[in-house]
Amino acid sequence: MAAGNDEIALLVESACKSFGGVQVVSSANLIVRHGERHALIGPNGAGKTTLFNVIAGEVQPNSGRIHLLGKDITHTSVRHRAQMGLGRTYQISQLFGGLTVRQNLMLAAADDRSAPFKFLSRWDRNKRAMGLVEETSERVWLTEALDERVSELSHGMQRQLEIGMVLAMRPRLIMLDEPAAGLSPSERQTLATLIRELPKDSTLILIEHDMELVLKLVDRLTVLNRGAVIAVGTPTEIRANEEVQRVYLGSASDA
Repeated sequence: MAAGNDEIALLVESACKSFGGVQVVSSANLIVRHGERHALIGPNGAGKTTLFNVIAGEVQPNSGRIHLLGKDITHTSVRHRAQMGLGRTYQISQLFGGLTVRQNLMLAAADDRSAPFKFLSRWDRNKRAMGLVEETSERVWLTEALDERVSELSHGMQRQLEIGMVLAMRPRLIMLDEPAAGLSPSERQTLATLIRELPKDSTLILIEHDMELVLKLVDRLTVLNRGAVIAVGTPTEIRANEEVQRVYLGSASDA
């Protein structure tokens, strides 16, 4: 999978991560091109979430290198990666349930590099950030819910807000960690449409166990098993891969 450096948004080279002597990620390589929709899939214990955390800076790899937008970020902080344009969601919601949708989006917009924000100033006087909040709420279909308390939203709407908070940071690489988890069939369809309509100039990498959903959303997939990459390809290629079919006969939950 050759690609020029100017085409690559994310490059992971031989990443390894172990916990207590247990190798969770083993010499994993990953290339995600600019504007690509890419998925990490794999059975129970595959190491997908650990690799996600290594990319996001939540944990440090034991060896290997991580490059974001052509820069080595292997040992940089989560905060620095966010400032470079990496935005992510989590399996467990990171929302502020006691605040409104508008306030949650405003807090996310505070981290947007193009909309500086001062916490001691009145939010409604920051016109640039307020404009970003309005724009983002429209993109994730929450305009009518801007003044609703987050704790009162449906689970599906909370997932929409999580993606909205990432978008409010104007990321160049979006990482979604099991965005469809716990959603009803109708909520999954809403989420799928939302993901399809993400900005074309942003790059997306996601973990998702709903294969029917993910195979319709992405351009390429990387398949992990026991911490190692066993296949990379298009949805058609992955569907036909006998090794992938074999490992997916087990559990579909992640370690």
